[in-house]
Amino acid sequence: MKRTHLAVTLAVVLTLAGCSTKAGDSGSSGSDSSGVKTGKGVTATEVTLGVMTDKSGVFKNLGLGVTQGNELWAKDFNAAGGVCGRQVKLEEVDHGYKADTAKTLYPQIEPKVLGFVQLLGSPVVAALKQNLATDKAVAAPASWSSELLDNPYVMIVGTTYDVEMIDGLAYLQEQGQLKDGDTIAHVYIDGEYGKNGLRGSQFYAKKHNLTVKEVKITSTDSDLTNVVTGLKGAGVKLIALTTTPAQTGSAVAANKALGLNVPVLGNNPTFDPALLKSPAAGALDKLTIVASSVPFSADLPKAKDVAAKYKAAYKETPNGGVPYGYAVGEVWGAVLKKACDNKDLTRDGIAAALKQTTSANTDNLVAALDFSKPGTPATRQVYAATPDATAEGGVRYVKPLFEAPEAKEYVAPHQK
Repeated sequence: MKRTHLAVTLAVVLTLAGCSTKAGDSGSSGSDSSGVKTGKGVTATEVTLGVMTDKSGVFKNLGLGVTQGNELWAKDFNAAGGVCGRQVKLEEVDHGYKADTAKTLYPQIEPKVLGFVQLLGSPVVAALKQNLATDKAVAAPASWSSELLDNPYVMIVGTTYDVEMIDGLAYLQEQGQLKDGDTIAHVYIDGEYGKNGLRGSQFYAKKHNLTVKEVKITSTDSDLTNVVTGLKGAGVKLIALTTTPAQTGSAVAANKALGLNVPVLGNNPTFDPALLKSPAAGALDKLTIVASSVPFSADLPKAKDVAAKYKAAYKETPNGGVPYGYAVGEVWGAVLKKACDNKDLTRDGIAAALKQTTSANTDNLVAALDFSKPGTPATRQVYAATPDATAEGGVRYVKPLFEAPEAKEYVAPHQK
């Protein structure tokens, strides 16, 4: 894939012919002729949403897919008339999955946008969490930690890492790949991403008398052979991963090469289709991925529509980030339309509209969502999937949307 790494990358501006904004014009406070309040990121003709993504770091392929999904949504949304007589414009920056870079870029993009349709990466979201609250900027993070849900301006589209892990373990136990009293391992990146996934496995373990061997790594660790060697010695029956795709590849390859051959369960960002062309390809049959957004190859009308539009517009190998990015746009569209109905396209208006969004519809690209309950994941349903080189996007279903009883019982950190 050919990519240009820029400190700041301006995206395709999706506007109707003749609709433009003066350079540097980020919108002004007040009301338009129809009585709609406006503020940052809103002009007479445009609503600008920010995209802070990873185009050059460890999740660059996922970031590219999510961004392309965002762009496809914006094009469709604008073609359908936009919102309040305005077209959506996306402004993109690449932080390379580096929190320090994101902190530098944020003050450059924040004054220009109404909110963020993408904010990728747990360390990035953690670094900017207070900024979002201070600036009252609603953001949809491509980070699914339930620890973020104490911030009313964070809009997690899908379920959270802890709930994914609970659902996934329940699925594997249902399949006979895990039983009460077993010893399992959880390999996780030190940080909000990894710790939130671990929280889920710890909860499930208490329910089923499992022993959890916790293995903390960094996002830059590349060879997990020694880790898996230690897990073999501990007699683990399953490995849970909250890791990068490259680390997943190393773990599953070692699982096979060392003769451990236990089931492997990964949170949704752990897999990348590029692994199907890597040395780990022959060991991916033990991997199950859990996510509340559909695989690129999903046999659903909306997923097929998005896939067709993607193939017409882009040349890169697709991944599950594409339908997810489109789904986030759909949710943002619902919030924008609610705010328009309320005649308030300010940041306060967007935050109020989000709380009123109790049934965001993505045509099953993501499980049904309810944002009305503070601190609570918007859904607890996931799909279970497995890598498949014959499927577009490299993933196929093994179980449609479900919610395990344990996931329903689970109380998230900030749930009220």
